[in-house]
Amino acid sequence: MTMAQPRVHGGPPGRGPGAFVKGQGPKNQGKTIKRLLSYLGRGYQVRFAVVLLCILLSAVAGVLGSMFLQTLIDDYIEPLVAVYAGTSQAFSSVGQGLAALLGAIGRMALIYLLGVGSTFLYNWLMVGISQGMLKKIRDDLFSHMQTLPIKYLDTHTHGDLMSRYTNDTDTLRQMISQGIPQAFSSVITVVSVFCAMITTSLPLTALVVLFVVVMLGITRHIGGQSGKYFVRQQRALGAVNGFIEELVTGQKVVQVFCHEDKAKEDFDALNEELRREADAANSYANIMGPVMNNLGHLQYVLIAIAGGALSLSGIGGLTLGGIAAFLQLSRSFTQPISQISQQFNTIIMALAGAERIFDVMDEAPEQDEGYVTLVNAKEVDGKLVETAERTGLWAWKHPHHDGSVTYTRLTGRVELREVDFGYNEEKLVLRDVSLEAQTGQKVAFVGATGAGKTTITNLINRFYDIADGKIRYDGININKIKKPDLRRSLGIVLQDTNLFTGTVGDNIRYGKLDATDEEVEAAAKLANADSFIRRLPKGYDTVLSGDGGSLSQGQRQLLAIARAAVADPPVMVLDEATSSIDTRTERLVQQGMDGLMQGRTVFVIAHRLSTVQNSDSIMVLELGRIIERGSHKELIAQKGKYYQLYTGAFELE
Repeated sequence: MTMAQPRVHGGPPGRGPGAFVKGQGPKNQGKTIKRLLSYLGRGYQVRFAVVLLCILLSAVAGVLGSMFLQTLIDDYIEPLVAVYAGTSQAFSSVGQGLAALLGAIGRMALIYLLGVGSTFLYNWLMVGISQGMLKKIRDDLFSHMQTLPIKYLDTHTHGDLMSRYTNDTDTLRQMISQGIPQAFSSVITVVSVFCAMITTSLPLTALVVLFVVVMLGITRHIGGQSGKYFVRQQRALGAVNGFIEELVTGQKVVQVFCHEDKAKEDFDALNEELRREADAANSYANIMGPVMNNLGHLQYVLIAIAGGALSLSGIGGLTLGGIAAFLQLSRSFTQPISQISQQFNTIIMALAGAERIFDVMDEAPEQDEGYVTLVNAKEVDGKLVETAERTGLWAWKHPHHDGSVTYTRLTGRVELREVDFGYNEEKLVLRDVSLEAQTGQKVAFVGATGAGKTTITNLINRFYDIADGKIRYDGININKIKKPDLRRSLGIVLQDTNLFTGTVGDNIRYGKLDATDEEVEAAAKLANADSFIRRLPKGYDTVLSGDGGSLSQGQRQLLAIARAAVADPPVMVLDEATSSIDTRTERLVQQGMDGLMQGRTVFVIAHRLSTVQNSDSIMVLELGRIIERGSHKELIAQKGKYYQLYTGAFELE
């Protein structure tokens, strides 16, 4: 398997996979919002309906509270003041007036209490809804990433992909838990308050609408600029994360080659780009709040002046209570707009993050047109039949167009015929490659770096598909075999070892999840890893973390070999499997490998020619072509390129 290669950091910063592009913004905000809302339909319909009901009650309570203010002043406070001054007989006594006033205040308190309770309930419910939605989004993202081809992972920085799980989903959390309910609340509040304002005073309503138009124009202008830069900020953040992930992983290489100053220079460039984009985004976002607030204060003053003038002139029958109620309504009308403007940066960041997440989800999954599957089989009257039992005998189940099914024993015979391949269409890496590996044969590939050795094994695994030619496995075109079944029949030991957080036993068992403890220990003994494992603090139960950083490189490689051994596949691919092991350990491992390779078809990629001398066939590659083939003795006798490599004459030249 080809691992993603680190980006060379000598070029322009931020132009790697996942880097941002000048002037690029959200492509379709409406589509992104609709897609986010679709996650509400996955088990949250009832709770979200309750949220909408609570939002409606909260908004209505706010409007009723504001309207009740007019009744409170006009029907209770003013008459009570007049009774106290002796200019009115609205109440028989001051005590009666105070009692009526306290009763009105109590009713008003109940209204506001209903609003507060509804607000608390819908905010509490939205926490659960938002976390549930984010879990589903992360689940979908992770599940889809498992279906992506190796090519996608090879061409995108790992840090940028990780940023989509962390930074981008965190921005979504803020929007879902706050932005979505606030949007619904704002719409309901604006509609209900507008109706109340019209019934209170039409002239003052016109003045409020004029201010709202101005506020919307400012919001659109500032928000558009802010949104553009927030999208760039998220992309720049992904580029920074990708760079950091690469440098943390390769810090030893950085220090060995004294590359610290260059690494810092490249990081400073990326970080400066992020600072510029974040500075521009937040500058626009941060001025929006003060602008909206000041406009709101100006509107409040003008409404008070205009309302007082209308009341004194008697136009429209506006009372003191009506002015107080309208002032409260005007705040309730403009406040949602102001809140949205203040949260605009959060919304835009969330949409940018959601778009980056959905970009990964929209990547085409790995194509698999195969229909031949791998099944357990047994012989009955000399014929292979499928069985649910674990017999140790495997067969390819091959359905045909006429409805018949044939079974072919899995033996591990691999054949390549005139294969051409290139990672891109412009440049071929392999040209006219033909070879045949019979069951139980050991085939070795040697040649300079970049000659195409690992590429051949990647094609056998169908990590990449060939451009031309044929690859047959047990006589079956591998394009007809389902990829999971094909790969289940293959074992791979890579030069770069990946260990996972868990016990030593669990890491070996990764090759066969249902392997027993006895099978795990047998595989470790076969790879000559048992002795060092038992010297660990807890033996096979020792917990590894940080990619097995507490182990030596050779010990990590031994565990990888044991992992392949426990899978017990008929075909093995050893890609520089002993490159990280010293010569003494290599001899011990080679003994175990000989046992592991017994009866299996094995493809070996090695630079140490001592490890391939006992191969049945050695392929010498150069510039994507097989230029020599044969056994060790035959190639030495030819005195060609292999002879030069083996004797060192090629290096001396």
